[in-house]
Amino acid sequence: MKLGSIAFFAASIAVISALTIRPAARAQSTQAARNPVVVELFTSEGCSSCPPADQLLAKLEEQQPIKNVEIIPLEEHVTYWNQGGWLDPYSSDVFTARQSVYAGIFSKGNSYTPQMIVDGETEFIGSRAAQAVSSIEQAGSQKKVEVAVIPGEAIKGAQNFQVKIGPLPNASGGDAPEVWLAITETGLHNQVKGGENSGQDLHHAAVVRDLRKIGNAKGAGETSFSADERVKIDKAWKRENTRVVVFLQDKKTKKVLGAGMAAPPS
Repeated sequence: MKLGSIAFFAASIAVISALTIRPAARAQSTQAARNPVVVELFTSEGCSSCPPADQLLAKLEEQQPIKNVEIIPLEEHVTYWNQGGWLDPYSSDVFTARQSVYAGIFSKGNSYTPQMIVDGETEFIGSRAAQAVSSIEQAGSQKKVEVAVIPGEAIKGAQNFQVKIGPLPNASGGDAPEVWLAITETGLHNQVKGGENSGQDLHHAAVVRDLRKIGNAKGAGETSFSADERVKIDKAWKRENTRVVVFLQDKKTKKVLGAGMAAPPS
């Protein structure tokens, strides 16, 4: 979606700048038991209305402004803007396809950027800060399935992680939820030399470098899923800026039931 207006861009920046950390959120930042909320942003370096949304997601991640909530950001760059004069180096058909699945669920039925989706349940224009905070607060008030991501040993340039997921809710409907693993990298920026953002140095939030399904959670026991996953951290990525995110998502509704995150040991 191209909103394209200078006034809109300025207004979005003002709202983002006004977003501040609440004192209660600072107190909670040292506690591990915060409710995770996955915030996905479908974006592109070729989209002129996307930079304010990228900035908003980065600020939500950095400030963690909502009490008792851990915001887990996933910035996913789509490919359909690559025909507009700039090839987004972070774009992937995987993210375009994922957004298309969401488009089939939400009433609008079409893909656009910037689109923010909170816990697979709520979607809106990704630069709307007030709506983002409200949606995250609502998602954070819901009980989540426990997801543990535990770093293991490094072997031949890869890092092992143990993934454990707790018991499933009774309302799973017999449909085994999907377990997804994402690798994100923060601190990325790029000098755009074509398209709608030509000449701009665009800074990003937690860019998804890899996203894949690793299985399905099932069973009524204390652990509905357990696996050892080998994660390769590309040499071109800054290891200290990467995170491994695992989230549990209902197969039909796409609601995120739980999530966890860990950093590779330095």
